[in-house]
Amino acid sequence: MYYFAEKYINPFTDYGFKKLFGEEPNKDLLLDFLNELLKDEQGTITQLNYIKNEQLGATSVDRKAIFDLYCENERGEKFIVELQKSQQDFFKDRTVYYSTFPIQEQALRGQWNYELKAVYAIAILDFVFEADRDNPNKYRYDVQLTDIETCQVFYDKLTFIYLEMPKFNKSLAELETRFDKWLYLLRNLTRLQSVPPELQEEIFEKAFEVAEIAQFNPEQVRSYQDSLKYYRDLQNSIDTAHRQGREAGIAQGIEEGIEQGIEQGIEQGIERGIERGIERGIRKVAIAGIQRGLTDDLLITLTGLTLEQVQELRSELPPPPAPD
Repeated sequence: MYYFAEKYINPFTDYGFKKLFGEEPNKDLLLDFLNELLKDEQGTITQLNYIKNEQLGATSVDRKAIFDLYCENERGEKFIVELQKSQQDFFKDRTVYYSTFPIQEQALRGQWNYELKAVYAIAILDFVFEADRDNPNKYRYDVQLTDIETCQVFYDKLTFIYLEMPKFNKSLAELETRFDKWLYLLRNLTRLQSVPPELQEEIFEKAFEVAEIAQFNPEQVRSYQDSLKYYRDLQNSIDTAHRQGREAGIAQGIEEGIEQGIEQGIEQGIERGIERGIERGIRKVAIAGIQRGLTDDLLITLTGLTLEQVQELRSELPPPPAPD
């Protein structure tokens, strides 16, 4: 018997993501999501077919790729949809590498003029790239081959879209488009206990119905439990690494601060010592001059003291002995 604190599945688990978007009965959810995501580029996708997600290289020694979701529309254009739960070295390289499979498989035997159908690589990220942290309000990145000087698109049949979900923080009242609603659902599904009024549309109501854990059979529950455990273990490892990194950084900062403080203290002490030594030397010269009967003007010239300082020194000295 399994107990879940949440009513709905976590879409950032492998099982949850594929339950929502990767099953034939729920294909209309993925279709609607892609139509909203690619509205400007695609117009309307009317048909979507899943393709085997394991892709092999051209030869037996080539590496293979396993996509989270791989599908095509009625025009033969290909869509790779990837969910990435944590920061990964060379993840952008990975998406570029993945995009080569649907390109290569379009090659025709015999005579072929190299005309290609469009390929879209879509990455839904549960993290933020380090290079993007200074731009907290930009969560969608659309990337195509462009000319560096003119910034004009050079080739529009290969598109990479990255969605940095931790940056999407709109409230229900701030949702403006159906795409906003999809992102809100993905970002907040596990926090909700019912369908909010803003999402009471047929497609979103179906998404909530598909995601309700109480509707799962025992085998589905076990599969989701395993996927959720992996997700939580991964998140815990990431959080631990971040905490240890912060603690190490704080400790190093304190140590460096102490060292810097000591260095600055020594420098300031030496500097102050030199200044005080010079002051004592000038004072001795001035006292000697007073004892020898030098005038105030001459003492000011010799020592750089002010008239007030010279007169103060005179007042501190005992009066000269009376003449015999």
